[in-house]
Amino acid sequence: MAEQENDTKNQQLQNLRTELQKHLEKPLAKGDAWFLVDNHWFKQLKKYVGMEGAMFDSGGKEMGEESANPGPIDNKPLFKEDGEDIREHMIDELDYVLVPEEAWDLLVEKFGISETQEPVKRKVVEHGMFVKHCKVEVYYIEFQLAENSNLEETKKKKFSKSDTLEHIQNVMREEFNIATEADTRLWNKYTSNTYEQLARLDNTVQDAGLFSGQLIIIEIKNEDGTWPRQARSTGTLGTNGSTSPIPAPPPQPLGTSSSFDKKEGSPVGTGASTSTASSSRYNFSGTSATYGDGGVSDKAQPGICGLSNLGNTCFMNSIIQGLSNTPEIIEYFDNDNYLEDINEDNPLGMKGEIAKSFGQLIKDMWSGKFTYVVPRAFKMAVGRFAPQFSGYQQQDSQELLTFLLDGLHEDLNRVKHKPYVEMSDSDGKADSDVAMEAWDNYKKRNDSVILDIFHGLLKSTVVCPECPKVSVTFDPTCYLSLPLPVKKERQVEVFLVYLDPLKPPTQFKVTAPKNGSMGDLCIALGKLANVPGESLVVTDVYNHRFHKIYTSDDQLSHILDRDDIFVYETDNTDSNNVTVPVYLREKKNCSSYAPSNLFGQPLLCSLPQSCTSSQLYDHLLQRMARYVSRP
Repeated sequence: MAEQENDTKNQQLQNLRTELQKHLEKPLAKGDAWFLVDNHWFKQLKKYVGMEGAMFDSGGKEMGEESANPGPIDNKPLFKEDGEDIREHMIDELDYVLVPEEAWDLLVEKFGISETQEPVKRKVVEHGMFVKHCKVEVYYIEFQLAENSNLEETKKKKFSKSDTLEHIQNVMREEFNIATEADTRLWNKYTSNTYEQLARLDNTVQDAGLFSGQLIIIEIKNEDGTWPRQARSTGTLGTNGSTSPIPAPPPQPLGTSSSFDKKEGSPVGTGASTSTASSSRYNFSGTSATYGDGGVSDKAQPGICGLSNLGNTCFMNSIIQGLSNTPEIIEYFDNDNYLEDINEDNPLGMKGEIAKSFGQLIKDMWSGKFTYVVPRAFKMAVGRFAPQFSGYQQQDSQELLTFLLDGLHEDLNRVKHKPYVEMSDSDGKADSDVAMEAWDNYKKRNDSVILDIFHGLLKSTVVCPECPKVSVTFDPTCYLSLPLPVKKERQVEVFLVYLDPLKPPTQFKVTAPKNGSMGDLCIALGKLANVPGESLVVTDVYNHRFHKIYTSDDQLSHILDRDDIFVYETDNTDSNNVTVPVYLREKKNCSSYAPSNLFGQPLLCSLPQSCTSSQLYDHLLQRMARYVSRP
């Protein structure tokens, strides 16, 4: 009978595994819902159902064993201590796993979800303007919301990149109790004295280029039909009592457009009109006003100019500052030498837009007019041609530098028609001759100021193992990656559970070889705690059970910083002893098939191989003497 029940259970688990794997292979599609699941819980699930890649990590457990049952979905590790929102800077496949809605519904049906926990549901959004790719939006963008009549009182609210401006407006009307019949419009503030009207309500947050932390203002129309906040295009401009200088309004961009976003230079008020021009959000006309919404000051000095942080774009600002302080770059762009080199027909380039926007940014930084500028147009230009940089999240500086130098090189390549060049062999010629020939061939197809400043040749030597032939080539290079010195040791925080039941578990910070094994960790811990290192067993404890019991040969790299590592002292002096895991489970008060909840920390107990149930009970009570007293 028991064997038949096991067969039925295994068949159910196999069906669950097959159905789950089918759902997990679902491709990302815009608008679909996906859910976050704690990675530790998901690993435990994979062991329980016997999914591929989990069996080697199961500590010898077979599929379907109740000790491996993950229990209800527990996403508590994903949340902050207050439980209101998920933790920042979590990593996919390390902290959490993303599952589609169908897989989530299946898991909730089979295992349930921990009480008082809300599902972490996220939508799939599209990134990029030209090259579209889908991505699950794990973190929403947080805006500060304010009413035009009271800018000091703000409310923080999170929105998806796929939310429209109309949705934000509806939320703000509800938050600020605005009457349904009242006319409203939205503004966003992206520098200290520059506001932009968000006129196209069908635009999404991503389309509008909004970034985290921005102030969104809702303005209510006056009863007489006028607006409290007058845009420049209506002929009014105010200072609101501020002594901050107002930057010159941007000129009309090249070309025609059916609609432009309006910008104003100050908060509320009225005053003399200075201009009636509107501005385009994408302005690559090369005018000095492209970045002229920064900090205008009489004390500004050429080159001593900061960059506003558009979200988490410090990675971009660091690269811009580095290039803007390269003398050859300054001279070339600040003197407008780049304009005659722009190659808009190069299929490998960006139609000159990267060069134009970067050149204008350099000119503004060295104009001596601004203490800081806002690299918004440059950021948008980069995002158009490299979608991975289109958002406002942190990115890799080296990757941006690689893209930027390549883009500038192709946009400024003086070679309009690239000839075919055949590479010749070295044939024993002197290195100087081979290098000069390689450089001449490279210059026939590539000729730009970026090449003059940053490009070089890297010598490569290949020796044939069969014959004495040696081939020497010189390959063009723009970057030379050098390894950083790495620490040969790492510190691991562990809890040591002594064999003596009267000693409490003690936390240690152990220094061990970075590429070492668990045996090395045990030896180092043994010296710190004055216990035999060979008697220690390293485990990873999660959700009141052993997630992994390591052997002494397992690599230390398996331990992650967020893991709860418990090291148990065992009795290996008696060959008749066997070490067994012990879990603490609540007593079941009903006849349901669902397992009762585990609690506390598990134990590793050294017990005689043959003993009665009474002796086993005595041994366990003795090992648990630090927690409970004998009844």
